[in-house]
Amino acid sequence: MEFPVVMNWRSVWWLTAIMMAWCLSGEAYPQAARYADAPQAMPPYHRIRYEAAASGQGLEFAVQYTLWIPPEAKRLRGVLVHQHGCGEGSCRSGLTGAYDLHWQALARKHQLALMSPVYEQAEGADCQKWCDPRNGSDETFRRALKDFSNQTAHPELEEAPWVLWGHSGGGHWAGGMLMLHPKRIVAVWLRSGVPLLADDPSKPSIRPHVWPLEAADVPIVCNLGTREGVTVKEERFAAVWPANELFFRTTRAKGALVAVAVDPLSSHDCGNQRYLAIPWLDACLKVRLPAQPGQPILSMPLDVAWLGRFPDGDNVPLDTSPRDRFQGDPLEASWIPNESIAKAWAEYQKDGAVSDGTPPPAPKNVTVSRDGLLSWDCDADLESGLSHMILLRQGKPIAEIRATGNHPFGRQILQGLQYSDTPTLPLTPMTYAIADFSDGTEDEYQLVAVNTAGLQSAATTVFPRTLP
Repeated sequence: MEFPVVMNWRSVWWLTAIMMAWCLSGEAYPQAARYADAPQAMPPYHRIRYEAAASGQGLEFAVQYTLWIPPEAKRLRGVLVHQHGCGEGSCRSGLTGAYDLHWQALARKHQLALMSPVYEQAEGADCQKWCDPRNGSDETFRRALKDFSNQTAHPELEEAPWVLWGHSGGGHWAGGMLMLHPKRIVAVWLRSGVPLLADDPSKPSIRPHVWPLEAADVPIVCNLGTREGVTVKEERFAAVWPANELFFRTTRAKGALVAVAVDPLSSHDCGNQRYLAIPWLDACLKVRLPAQPGQPILSMPLDVAWLGRFPDGDNVPLDTSPRDRFQGDPLEASWIPNESIAKAWAEYQKDGAVSDGTPPPAPKNVTVSRDGLLSWDCDADLESGLSHMILLRQGKPIAEIRATGNHPFGRQILQGLQYSDTPTLPLTPMTYAIADFSDGTEDEYQLVAVNTAGLQSAATTVFPRTLP
């Protein structure tokens, strides 16, 4: 039996209201709209987005990739991937990954593109649908590199080597990519997430990977917070340490160049890990990147390697020694590429305060408008990033320019820092309104950059009296 539908303006109004409420609740609200506040992607930034594939036919989440290319790069030598973790909040954090000045400093030094993927995963959806690269994210990632190579002036992107950093589910992804493409990868940093290498009855939905022999040549760090089951067993993340320990022992026994680095201050958030991750990746890139694109990735030298003691119960040893003077089984110790990184590894595990003796680069393109708006560009210090800026007038400090808002994770940095090691939204503008400004004076302004170790750059001077 059919019933006629009678519509008047009141019923239309109510139906419209109900549909809007349903849509805005997230049931039918386009997933892409949740990521609409991404920073603009104008060169040197580039962006590609792909819609979700049908179930069983590829990647089941829509995904967008943002790529930053150093403007001065004539030919790229590789791709540095900064991969977020699981859950809608972590996915959103990827929106700013390619805009991070500190990670850009590493990419610029080695002429790498910096890529930040964003998988548009709804909260509660199955993360394995993307963080296991065999479920379509491997294929889509490589598709993006091919499309970027066609859209930019860098056709070498399609075949360039990869440097992979991943947090939590992103660690599963980065480790999984190592299993699938070991000859393509320079180094891998796994923060609070590692791939499974054997069936785990407690995780029946996660398929294990097969460890390829070639993966033993790729430097790996398993990095996690001490509260993830190392010395403090927070209930939610207590399983992270056993998974990392098993991955380390399994792969190190096979000769893998793998280390464990314990963050003494954090849980599942990324904390201060970048102050060890970036120098460690820098050390690997110096050695492994081939001189010419298309050549094989080079091997790490073993004669300069150091070894570090593995965590023992609630104790995280800090002692390291050259490989040939290590007392004990070297295949039960963390593999560290050289003496400098061994020192940083020990400092990081002690208190997270990796030392730095080099000041940051001076600000550039500093200008002041007629209404007193200061603007600038800046590069981050490779070792310690950027903490804040100091503005001086006639040689006297008049302001410290810092990120606004509360940022409880790691050191305070100019761009702010999210849980997943990316800048906060909206991005910190490189502008500042000068108080008591007058363009008719002979005032001289200087801008100084300060890194997170407290070291100051040379001052960059601007004279408003020269304004046109």
